[in-house]
Amino acid sequence: MFPFQASLNASTLFPFKLNVLEQIAVAAEAGYEGIELWVSEIEAFLAGGGTSEQIREALTSSGVAFANAIAFFKWADADPAVRAEAFVQAERELRMLAELGCRAAAAPPFGDVASVSLSDMGQFFAQLTALAREIGIEVYVEFWGRASKLSTVNEAKEVMAASGIAEAQVLLDPFHMYTGGSSIEDLRQLSGSQIGIVHANDYPASPGRESITDAERVFPGEGIAPLGELAEALHASGYRGFLSLELFIADFGSQTALEVASKGLRTLKEAFQVKG
Repeated sequence: MFPFQASLNASTLFPFKLNVLEQIAVAAEAGYEGIELWVSEIEAFLAGGGTSEQIREALTSSGVAFANAIAFFKWADADPAVRAEAFVQAERELRMLAELGCRAAAAPPFGDVASVSLSDMGQFFAQLTALAREIGIEVYVEFWGRASKLSTVNEAKEVMAASGIAEAQVLLDPFHMYTGGSSIEDLRQLSGSQIGIVHANDYPASPGRESITDAERVFPGEGIAPLGELAEALHASGYRGFLSLELFIADFGSQTALEVASKGLRTLKEAFQVKG
């Protein structure tokens, strides 16, 4: 059985150069329950004459939830001036997202974080969470496998613990678990309530872990990731939220955006099956 909800990260559709309304329409037609939009894509749409009302209407009429937004503000940067500027950016973007009905935004280790302790990072995340919740939206700790700090599930857990926020949540991603060296066992120490959203993808055996890039991610089930085991661990934790297909494939050949999205949904549901 597939006990989760299915979401589409708009990155998967980037080769088709669709605007956010078109991305939402494709997700809906393919049968996804949620979508992750990128802040940069929303801003481009608005700068081109589009409106927030159009985005809200597209989400409402399609029945697709705005599950999470992909954002890049330097909330944990070592430089206090850069960090202060990042919080100004975060407030602007989070207000925009909350107005669109977005549930949360990703908070990855973007910027110069190599010298920042996980304890300090936790305090910065607490500040970011306070700002976000005042606006009416959540932020999820996102680890990047190749980041100089905050590169593993365990480091994300440390940041959440250091934040002092009981309801802090992490964004999980099998590709980043792989490149950062996190294990399924690490994941088993999380409760479902500590998981905000899960990106869904797979990776081939070659190129190896040390050199593989985002562009080489593949559809779920087409690589070597232990997705069945991951699904069982998520299910056992109590997680029942969104699995969001996030690929960065540059060229899908003759396939249409709808065909790609439909294939993604099918492979997602097949690869993340759990025993009933």
